[in-house]
This record gives sequence, structure tokens and C-alpha cells, in this order.
Amino acid sequence: MKVVFATDGSTHSEDAAHFLKWFHFSPEDEFIVLHVVTEIPYDDDWNAGIKRVIKKVAPRILKSAVNALGPLKAKITLVEEEGAPDEVIMKVADDLEADLIVMGARGVTGVKSFFIGSMTMSVAINSSRPLLVTKPSHRRISQKMNVLFATDGSAFAHATAMFLASMPLPPDTEVTVMNVAWSAISDIPERYSLEIDDHVKKDLAKARSIEFEKSEEIIDQARPYLSRRFGEIKRVTKGGDPSSEILREAEIVNADIIAVGSRGVKGMRGMLGSVSRRLLSHAQCAVLVGKMRVR
Repeated sequence: MKVVFATDGSTHSEDAAHFLKWFHFSPEDEFIVLHVVTEIPYDDDWNAGIKRVIKKVAPRILKSAVNALGPLKAKITLVEEEGAPDEVIMKVADDLEADLIVMGARGVTGVKSFFIGSMTMSVAINSSRPLLVTKPSHRRISQKMNVLFATDGSAFAHATAMFLASMPLPPDTEVTVMNVAWSAISDIPERYSLEIDDHVKKDLAKARSIEFEKSEEIIDQARPYLSRRFGEIKRVTKGGDPSSEILREAEIVNADIIAVGSRGVKGMRGMLGSVSRRLLSHAQCAVLVGKMRVR
């Protein structure tokens, strides 16, 4: 696996490096540790001086990232570039045909969510490569990793399941496959539910049963991709708002990674779904945004 690890020298980048120690990388894997010096638009003496200072610090940032990663069996390459960070990260990943981009998200103490910066969100939206966004973790690496894979049965979800199975996760990783069933009565406000007559209620109950049966079928579709890689696979079907239910289930299973599929089309912007956006912004754990490459 070829990984582009983008670091800006911050504590959340260091958190991402520590999180990656959980993975079982091999000598065949390759790590590209990338730091992008933000391009300064004005070319005058004052800005030139600032730029010299920034470029002087850049090698220390890369060295610090390598130290945070600790001893890895993977091959490590250091890369320093200049430009708009999001654009450079995506270009480097494309040029090197990386399998995965890893970035750390800034956490805000005392706030029950982690804010995703515009650069990280831009990469999530526009990159055609899978992206792992890590969050500050309080779990010990020695503990068993828990992954919550949220699937909607789409081709993008299937591509994410295949990618998840290819990742060098610990062999004892526990995977929970989840589908949130769409409800036929989701557009009916709860306060009006009493006005529904008994006949309609029976029809709605039947529809709900069919929805959950379909949800179980969607979960079954993911099993062939995952069962050969992971020994224990749990299954969860819920009804309601997808992002809310996924976030709630992530807390229940103590997830370390939420994996979700999203369309990734090179050259097309704004292709990240609303569920993926909300998970990136509000999940307390790392989020893997899978992409289906369009050639």
C-alpha cells in the first residue's frame, strides 16, 4: 500500500502519526510524508523573508513527523512542496498513484465534535483517492481496533468494503457492518402520527418490515468483501437519519474508524455526500472516506 501522509507540523498531524502506528505495515508498503509550504502571493522583500523562515522550518516538520511515526517497516520518503496545500496534496497523491491519503483533523477541547478545516474538507470532496481523517484518540494502540462500516449497498460502498479489506489493519480488528433503513414515514412529523388510521398503520408496518429486510440484504452484500479478511463481523440495522444513527452506533461500538463510501470523480467538484460531510465534521473517531475510481 502506498500512503501519502500530509503533515503541517501541528499536534493533530502528530496525532495522525500516532494513530498510524496501529496499522501493520510491511516492507512492501510505502509512506510518502508530505509537507506543503503555503505559497505566498506577494513577491516583496518582507514576504521573501517570511518564506525563507518557513522553508527553513519545513525539514524539521518532516523530521518530526517521521519521529512521531516511530519505527515502521514501510519505506519512508520525505517530500516538501510549495503551493495551495489541498491542491498539492491531491496532485502528489495522483502523480504517485497513492492508495490512501492520511490527514489529521483539529480537535477542540470541551466541544463534542471535531472541526474539519477547509483544506481537509477540500481534499475529501475533490480527491479521487480514499482519505483517512484521524481525530485525537484516547484509546491505547494495544487495544483491539473497532471499525464501523456504514453501507448503503451502492457501488461506492462496495468499493469502500474492498478497500477496507485491503488495508493493513490489525488481524484481530472487529468490524461492524451497518445499514440505516430508509423509512417510508420519515416525512410524517411525529405529532401527526396519531391521525393515521389503523388501516394505514398496518400498511406502514408492512412497508417497514420490507425496508428492514432490504437492509439485511444490503449488509449481506458486504460480507463477501470483508469475511475473507476479518474473522468477526457484526451486523446492525437501524432506521432513521443515516448520519445521526451512524454517529450514535459509533459511540456504542466504541469505533476507532468509521468507513463510508462516497463518489470520487476526478475533475468534478462537490461530489461528497451530506452523510460523509457530517461524519467528517462530527465523528469522535477517525473517518475513512472511500472512493470509487472512475477511469
